[in-house]
Amino acid sequence: MSAPKKLLIITYYWPPAGGPGVQRWLKFVKYLPDFNVQPIVYIPENPTYPIIDRGLESEVSEKAVILKHKIFEPYGLASFFGKNKTKKISSGIIPNQKKQSFLEKALLWVRGNIFIPDARFLWVKPSVKYLKKYLQENNIDTIVTSGPPHSLHLIGLQLKQELGVTWLADFRDPWTTIGYHKALKLSSYAETKHKALEHQVLNTADTIIVTSKTTKAEFEAITSKPIAVIANGYDVEQVTKQPLDEKFTIAHIGSFLSERNPRILWKALKELTKENQDFAADFQLKLLGAVSQEVLDTIAEFKLNDFVLNLGYVSHQEAVAHQRKSQVLLLIEIDSEDTKSIIPGKVFEYMVSERPIIAIGPEDSDFAEIITSTNTGVFFTYDEKEKLKALLLKYYQDYKANNLKVHAVGLQQYSRKSLTEQLSKLVTPNS
Repeated sequence: MSAPKKLLIITYYWPPAGGPGVQRWLKFVKYLPDFNVQPIVYIPENPTYPIIDRGLESEVSEKAVILKHKIFEPYGLASFFGKNKTKKISSGIIPNQKKQSFLEKALLWVRGNIFIPDARFLWVKPSVKYLKKYLQENNIDTIVTSGPPHSLHLIGLQLKQELGVTWLADFRDPWTTIGYHKALKLSSYAETKHKALEHQVLNTADTIIVTSKTTKAEFEAITSKPIAVIANGYDVEQVTKQPLDEKFTIAHIGSFLSERNPRILWKALKELTKENQDFAADFQLKLLGAVSQEVLDTIAEFKLNDFVLNLGYVSHQEAVAHQRKSQVLLLIEIDSEDTKSIIPGKVFEYMVSERPIIAIGPEDSDFAEIITSTNTGVFFTYDEKEKLKALLLKYYQDYKANNLKVHAVGLQQYSRKSLTEQLSKLVTPNS
């Protein structure tokens, strides 16, 4: 076998960071050596991660070379004025526009208009200087940048321009069409700047990688460069098998943002708890991860507080365990044209949990097609309350009969190893 192909991976999120942003490249790096690719991972030395999960540190491949370089993040200064608010905005939890404090409005304005494209923009220049030398000294000619934060693509842009490296730009999420972009109170100048940078990145990279076909279609209107769809996926998780919850638990795992507030679900659950005493006795709403105050207020509005078990943020290992022992799993996406392309990373872990998924989102969502084609759950739009209520009742009846099961099909294509093989063919196209 020939010597491994060296690949420099530029990413911000890396253990001990928690949350979904870290999983994609952590798993690619795990399997790349199996396809004769040597991963060299460049990360910040002193990052400000909104979520920490020390358990993920044990998953870093021993075959990976890790490079670290200092980063200065302006959010560190902003947190002096409101650490909790800054942390929430940094992690993507943007307060409802009508309920934003003056400080929150100011932080959002700064985030959108001063920190362009994001709060890690000051890492670009020192990273280019450091990596330029490293690439030349180690004969590395292929790099990949992963965003968000999209400022990392600007590192790739400069390295491409100065060294002529082969550059793959990986978009875990879209750039200017992502749901929260409109909440950043952009001036016309800032909006134009964001779009210009996006256009430059998309037209300079050698290959674009996206996670959904809708994002691919959006980008095809901006660039003629090749675009590959490589979804997120699932890995083989070593979690001790546990019995299912005794209660009829409906679990939402991950960030529950204000815009992901499905009133049709709360209304359906309220009606079922009023109309069916057995359902009320058995039902529990299990929440794991950061939950916005607006979602909690709406749950209270529908008088569902007594049914809530709010566990807060848990480690990835614990989250996987809860996925497998909960009776039903909830997947909620914002009801917006802009979110049709979003395929939450957890959908793939949900799919291999062998628990039924109830998904709610905008019509023609990319993740709806995945759930339907794999027979792992049922998708609803935001105006299908009666159908949703009927399915909840059916699932409850199946639970009572000890017959609430899933018969999934076609999951292998979403295994992390299969997806890494797709990636390796982009990295070494002639091998």
